[in-house]
Amino acid sequence: MVKYLDNNNSGFAAWNANRNATAKKQGGGFLRWFLIFIAVWWAIGIIFGKNTNVVPVDDSAVVAVDISGVPVEKIKADKITADVQGLRISNVDLLDFPTSAKDSAPVKLLSGEDSYAEIGVVGVGVAAPTANTVWKKSGDTYTWRNSDGIVFNRTISVDGYVISVNDEIKNNTKKDFSFAPYAKIRRENDRPSSAGVYTGLVVFANGDVEHDDWRVLARKPQAYTTTNGFAGFVDQYWETVTDVDVPDQTIRAQKYGEIYQSDITARAVNVASKSNVNIVTYLYVGPRDSDTLKIASQKITGIEKTVDYGWFWFLAMPMLWLINVINAIVMNYGVAIIIMTILLRLLMWPLTRKSFTSMAAMQKMQPEMQRIQKLYANDKQRLQIEMMKLYQTHKTSPMSGCLPMLIQIPIFFALYKALIISVQMRNAHFLWISDLAVMDPYFILPILMGASMWLQQRLQSGASKSADKNDIAAQTQRAMRWMPIIFTVMFAWMPAGLVLYWTVSNLFGILQMYIIKRNMDK
Repeated sequence: MVKYLDNNNSGFAAWNANRNATAKKQGGGFLRWFLIFIAVWWAIGIIFGKNTNVVPVDDSAVVAVDISGVPVEKIKADKITADVQGLRISNVDLLDFPTSAKDSAPVKLLSGEDSYAEIGVVGVGVAAPTANTVWKKSGDTYTWRNSDGIVFNRTISVDGYVISVNDEIKNNTKKDFSFAPYAKIRRENDRPSSAGVYTGLVVFANGDVEHDDWRVLARKPQAYTTTNGFAGFVDQYWETVTDVDVPDQTIRAQKYGEIYQSDITARAVNVASKSNVNIVTYLYVGPRDSDTLKIASQKITGIEKTVDYGWFWFLAMPMLWLINVINAIVMNYGVAIIIMTILLRLLMWPLTRKSFTSMAAMQKMQPEMQRIQKLYANDKQRLQIEMMKLYQTHKTSPMSGCLPMLIQIPIFFALYKALIISVQMRNAHFLWISDLAVMDPYFILPILMGASMWLQQRLQSGASKSADKNDIAAQTQRAMRWMPIIFTVMFAWMPAGLVLYWTVSNLFGILQMYIIKRNMDK
């Protein structure tokens, strides 16, 4: 394609020259439209910004509580284990996910010295259990009684990655009391982020998921009011959120020193005399996996929406599904990516063939194009009109050869998003690569990708060169020669799975060109 676009006498060169001449006459056009775009974008942000009701944030310091006297209990389930110390839950082990390819110990969440989830109630004019309260355990039930004779019974159960805390409040007195449920998560930003993946605060309020990056939260506290919702933090692969099953909530989040905190306070629940009330709070501590979160959404409404597949979600979701299906058969994600790449290239085969035949048609048009260029050398407008007629006659376009590359752009971004957020891809090995979700440690794949890109470009552009430094097409061709090097440097730090896709796509493209060209020669 580059061979024909770079030809001095091509219609593309004439069209490009005419475009540049027009642009010089209209100087400042791009800047004007750019400023208009920024203004419109700003206005949209104001009009369609957060639809939650923001409330004032309490900036008071967090008072440290000594809980050393509270015994630690261990809860165990199929997917997780965790420490329970009074109102606090911490040191959650994800049993199905090893720390790394070299360390088989399970991933541990809420494991810092000051990292935990705390779930409780605040009494309105009456005592309630606090963080340093010592409970009495009987079987699976924790019990505490205050001085007024109100009994608090707590049971904790685990379903998958959802920890359910059921607080039963028994009011056997002659007075009515009220208790406001709350749940909070405290943790450090102790896990590395990946470019293109949202990490930080996540809030579900009034039916919408809201995000605030760690840096934003460090600069400015956030607060929301909602009927029902949840709040917590997300990393590249993991998620910790709390959901209080009581309406009319205030959600706050801010940074205290090196610790980030999100908390939910719900409307006070009235416990009438001689009655019981149950308050249920859910804590999700697990992977950011769509299927897992859909199961969790049966208890925590909206949690499945916290997975961000980016602008091209409509491509990323089916591509990730296809990779997982293929992997279930071949039992290797690297091989699955190769097979998926070949399937995508086969799907685009008709478009690739049409692009190549269009370039061949432009080659046949060269004599007529040269005649038109000489005939209307001094009339740029007429030259452009005649060129467009010529393209219509031969049913081609100078840009038709670029369609396969343009289509691959959204596929590239969708696959990038799918790979870096897929917890299944984490620690997935392929040949010398121990984790397809991170960069190739030996830079072998990026080098292969750059070499295949250079070869593909060489086959497309041929050996035609132009010595005219003022020729736009010649300048384009010289710039294109740097693309394999630039892409090699860019892809060196990309996820290895993405580089594998691009390398296989280049190699298959070279094979396609060879087959199509051989058939055309026949």
